[in-house]
Amino acid sequence: MQSIQHSRWIRHLLALLAGGLLTLSLAPFELWPLAPLSCALFYLLLQNVTSRQATLTGWLYGFGLFASGASWVYVSIHDYGSAPPLLASFLTLLFVASLALFHALHAWLWVRYFRSSRHSLPGALAFAALWVALEIFRGWFLTGFPWLYAGYSQLSGPLAGLAPLGGVWLISFALAFSGALVIQLFCHHMQRHQVVLRTLLLPTLWLSSMLLHQHEWTRPAGAPLSVAVFQGNIEQNLKWDPDQLGSQLDLYREMTLTASSADILLWPETAVPLFQDSAQPWLDFMHERALERGSTLITGIPIRHIDPDGHRRFYNGITVLGEGSGEYLKQKLVPFGEYVPLQDWLRGLIEFFDLPMSDFARGPTGQPPLQARGHSIAPYICYEVVYPEFATKLAAQSDILLTISNDTWFGRSIGPLQHLQMAQMRALEAGRWMIRGTNNGVSVLVDPFGQITAEIPQFEQAILHGQVVPMQGLTPYLRFGSWPLSILCTLLLLFTARQKRKHRS
Repeated sequence: MQSIQHSRWIRHLLALLAGGLLTLSLAPFELWPLAPLSCALFYLLLQNVTSRQATLTGWLYGFGLFASGASWVYVSIHDYGSAPPLLASFLTLLFVASLALFHALHAWLWVRYFRSSRHSLPGALAFAALWVALEIFRGWFLTGFPWLYAGYSQLSGPLAGLAPLGGVWLISFALAFSGALVIQLFCHHMQRHQVVLRTLLLPTLWLSSMLLHQHEWTRPAGAPLSVAVFQGNIEQNLKWDPDQLGSQLDLYREMTLTASSADILLWPETAVPLFQDSAQPWLDFMHERALERGSTLITGIPIRHIDPDGHRRFYNGITVLGEGSGEYLKQKLVPFGEYVPLQDWLRGLIEFFDLPMSDFARGPTGQPPLQARGHSIAPYICYEVVYPEFATKLAAQSDILLTISNDTWFGRSIGPLQHLQMAQMRALEAGRWMIRGTNNGVSVLVDPFGQITAEIPQFEQAILHGQVVPMQGLTPYLRFGSWPLSILCTLLLLFTARQKRKHRS
């Protein structure tokens, strides 16, 4: 009995460790080999356990992942939401424990409906298909939390070449499947042809991806454009202080007027901390200066509109000045930061539920790209760039990707670097250059292979100069989205479940 208890605790600790290993494979650590190892350990721990035991194992795996990878939520709640340490810790723990339920569901479903034997190839495929299905579901359920996907670990790894084919989720599928195959190779009861098949599958999958990474899915659509990205590095506690409004506007004006001219000038999210209609005279001044230089100035700014019903709506937006046109209203809002769920109940309870500018409305779907220097630009504000499927729609209509953010909410945690890694993946999936401007870093230029070509470090006030190339053509992922992978995963799950029922009967 004591040995059983001992082995149970070892399994629990290994589940926590395996989840933590996945975090280490992601930014800022980027130890990509730990991702397939994490998947392999998870697969191994789900052998020879009941569905109830598997549920706990899956929850512990998820807890290890999110406790290590999403702990920056505490910084947002405590440092900037002014919640007491005990309350901030409780809310963070509740957040992490809730997210861990997705991996608990994965483990329970796989053991209950799809696991047949340790060396079952359909079982390994179902394990990977469920992994992807739950990642997609997590990115949608209750507005979604599409963070810490396994596929991001391969941005600089061998499987990066799969991203233009099926996005980050195809990489996640390959990682989970590879981890399962590795464990199966150590089974003692496989026949020779089964060993040979798995021995061939693994290197074929990884080598094919490496070869695909050299393929150029898109091509230049014009001459390079010069870019200047302005990083003001303004403290969050000063951002919405009315007494600091003038100094912030002066900062971006002086930085812009004294900088070298460029085709595209980019200011970060809400660089103008004043509603567009109230700031119009100042914006008109900057519009004229941009025109004089032949530049397109793109900035984040709050926008007020009156809807057809006569209601005044507030939006987190982008506007274009100078040699360009367009306006964009953010569609994917951050819960509590930009809107408060159940606000009639929660507002006023604690300061965290009354953050400045936390009453934004969602922008409409189907908004067109921005226009700059004769090219279409796909805009994403902050959190929007972490939604893979959402990002493809505008990217497919555009020559350049652009994202602005204010990552001061993350403090000095690992959150901003995870956010950057996800933005890089969007460039790789689309085969397009990306311009990323943030308030306090990291502001970067990213090439169509997802690699950073120029950057400003965090917590510095600086201007980033560089070039981007407009691109045309569609990667398979932009053309078809996640539908092919979703259909494949559905068929794999249906086939495996049927095979298991046949085996039982």
